[in-house]
Amino acid sequence: MSSSAPQDTGHRLWSVDEHLADVLATVRPLEPIELQLLDAQGCVLVEDVTVPVALPPFDNSSMDGYAVRAADVQGASEEFPAVLTVIGDVAAGSGELPTVGPGEAARIMTGAPLPPGAEAVVPVEWTDGGTGGGAVSGMTPASAAPEGSGGEVRVHRPAEARAHVRSRGSDVQAGDLALAAGTVLGPPQIALLAAIGRGTVRVRPRPRVVVMSTGSELVQPGEALASGTIYDSNSFALAAAARDAGAIAYRVGAVEDDADTLRATIEDQLIRADLLVTTGGVSVGAYDVVKEALTSVAGGEDDVSGGKIDFRKLAMQPGKPQGFGTIGPDHTPLLALPGNPVSSYVSFELFVRPAIRALMGLPESEVGRPSVRAVLKADKALGSPAGRRQFLRGKYDAQSGTVSPVGGSGSHLIAALAHADSLMVVPEDVTSVEPGSELEVVLLG
Repeated sequence: MSSSAPQDTGHRLWSVDEHLADVLATVRPLEPIELQLLDAQGCVLVEDVTVPVALPPFDNSSMDGYAVRAADVQGASEEFPAVLTVIGDVAAGSGELPTVGPGEAARIMTGAPLPPGAEAVVPVEWTDGGTGGGAVSGMTPASAAPEGSGGEVRVHRPAEARAHVRSRGSDVQAGDLALAAGTVLGPPQIALLAAIGRGTVRVRPRPRVVVMSTGSELVQPGEALASGTIYDSNSFALAAAARDAGAIAYRVGAVEDDADTLRATIEDQLIRADLLVTTGGVSVGAYDVVKEALTSVAGGEDDVSGGKIDFRKLAMQPGKPQGFGTIGPDHTPLLALPGNPVSSYVSFELFVRPAIRALMGLPESEVGRPSVRAVLKADKALGSPAGRRQFLRGKYDAQSGTVSPVGGSGSHLIAALAHADSLMVVPEDVTSVEPGSELEVVLLG
């Protein structure tokens, strides 16, 4: 085990891009595993999947109706219907199929294989349904009228060859590429895998992310607040954000401001973590317990200091204090985020979400949120500190291509964050953005 001591690199001001690059250079995709289809939902495919059999595997009907020969219904009309002998039923899943000869028809259900001799399907609404009367709207259930599979049917409209027939291989052909490596498996992809007979698939698993907040002032929602306490919102926000990014999230209740307790909690959580996220305790206060816990360890083999944690100051607002490194015998990545709610969430979006997506095996171009250019719609100019990249909450209007501020710039304003759907980015060298100016907008939804 490495025993390199955690470091405080706070004297250097890191840029947002430098910090993110360091995170992505450290995080490696998880090793692939074979999973059952539903367990693989949200995972990234690591191999090309080819089609073993054509889909559909046989010609089948797209309608409930009658399988016929095209020549037998040519010229059919309501005044002069084609009268055909019904030789039986063909239901979905039918094995032995009747052969349709001249002057004959077979009742056929949607999805059922086209029987030999038949060339087209006439919808039941184009027939008398074997009743001897006018056009019908549907078939009588076979259990209620088994005689419907025999007798005669009058067809009131002609049908061209292959009408209402789904051809074998019209979806995909055997040997076609079904899904390429790198595909994220959502419900439609799971459906395709099942349709071509795949019961399992090789993927990179969803990362397990452990989220813990620190602070003796934190109380769990549902409990009573005492004087000087607040509810713990950060761990809920970050666990939800981790799930949204594609991870399996484990939320640990707030850890009190005690370095030994925090170290023990981290050590306990390492067994189920591909990534650790802490929030709070990374600044310069006397009770910044995360920084204390991870910079005061001795580096022995029995503690959690395998690896290295750097504490940094970033040229950004909110979210200036950050910590990042690896910890424990497996060098599990750890991101230590600020404790202010907005700082914590913005930091997650900029650094933790990309780390989660990198663990999933997605390319760097797909690990972050998408961004667009939009015109600022505001009553007054937005101010920004020189030398800092500022991230302000916004409401983006895709139709007009505009973005409007939501709330102020304070890093404690949770209500404003709840009503925002984007982050407005003010570059380091800009101190004022006038209404009507164009700026980068990171889309959160």
